Amino acid sequence: MPIYHTLGSIPHKRHTQFRKPDGSLYAEELVSTEGFSSLYSLVYHAYPPTIVKELGEPYSVEPKIAREKHLKHTSLIGFNIKPEDDYLQSRKPVLVNSDLHISLAAPRKSMTDYFYKNSQADEVIFIHEGTGTLKTGFGKLKFEYGDYLVIPRGTIYQMEFDGEQNRLFIVESFSPIRTPKRYRNQYGQLMEHAPYCERDIKRPTDLETHDEKGDFKILIKKQGLIYPYIYGTHPFDFVGWDGFHYPWAFSIHDFEPITGRVHQPPPVHQTFEGHNFVICSFVPRKFDYHPLSIPAPYNHSNVDSDEVLYYVDGDFMSRKHVVKGQITLHPGGIPHGPAPGSVEKSIGKEFTEELAVMIDPFRPLMLTEDAVNIEDENYYKSWIS
Repeated sequence: MPIYHTLGSIPHKRHTQFRKPDGSLYAEELVSTEGFSSLYSLVYHAYPPTIVKELGEPYSVEPKIAREKHLKHTSLIGFNIKPEDDYLQSRKPVLVNSDLHISLAAPRKSMTDYFYKNSQADEVIFIHEGTGTLKTGFGKLKFEYGDYLVIPRGTIYQMEFDGEQNRLFIVESFSPIRTPKRYRNQYGQLMEHAPYCERDIKRPTDLETHDEKGDFKILIKKQGLIYPYIYGTHPFDFVGWDGFHYPWAFSIHDFEPITGRVHQPPPVHQTFEGHNFVICSFVPRKFDYHPLSIPAPYNHSNVDSDEVLYYVDGDFMSRKHVVKGQITLHPGGIPHGPAPGSVEKSIGKEFTEELAVMIDPFRPLMLTEDAVNIEDENYYKSWIS
């Protein structure tokens, strides 16, 4: 997200001497993306960020593919993913391709005895249930129902939950997560027609410098493996930082819907973009106001992309028997549309309370073993009157 931000103490000029009260130097680190050609931040540590005391054996967390190729409308009952105490163990990948992994998680406990770094993917964590704090060296981000937490790759973090009732919808993107290009002007500022603006973005606060030595376990994900590292200094030893590369949050409740006289296409709901996929937000909004409008979405033939819809809350006028946490996958190649009877029923309606997250990937998604375990096998028949 191209917004400059800074916390803590930093020197007047970068790459110059910045000394501690005892006269020794703080350790400067450049955290850069796409080599040296994209977003970056400069971080100042109490200790060099390179002090590794021990390296454990890596273990695989690669998704186990159950259905690589398929042409079947699919529904997953997401809340059937069972809660687990540990945050990482609770993350269950359900839909994956070479551009992104979509996971569900129901962690009960906060991360207290280890830290986590995804070094291969940006993460977008949608908070469906629960509240808490994302803790990083960049500062703290409080989160609640409806927040998208955007955590750029390489960020070491801990999730601190206020309670045990937590439900997360997670997207791992192997390309940077950005605001849609058409929403930004040539300087990167969000324009007037965008459905949200910079003041809606929540940035880290309350930088705490952990000037600590010891044994600090950091689990680092790279190419489907978790590498257990033991560092000799606390990873949140930042005394200050500045730049454009840091975790941030945006609430789906702050997304301002774009409406029209007739039914608007899904791109008006776009919230973020990655390489070969987009993330959209469906929020409460006024329906179309043409006197002959049909509020229900028209039948749509997916030709170039799959379509994933994650149901969050509210009343979905296009489909009956929807439950919270349900995921529908409509693969490219066959049409889908409103459930029988919902088109006629929608006429005359003025408002919808639906809340959902949609992902359109441009490469086919594969289903994992965790996905088929929560599949509604008869969903593809739901268009039969």
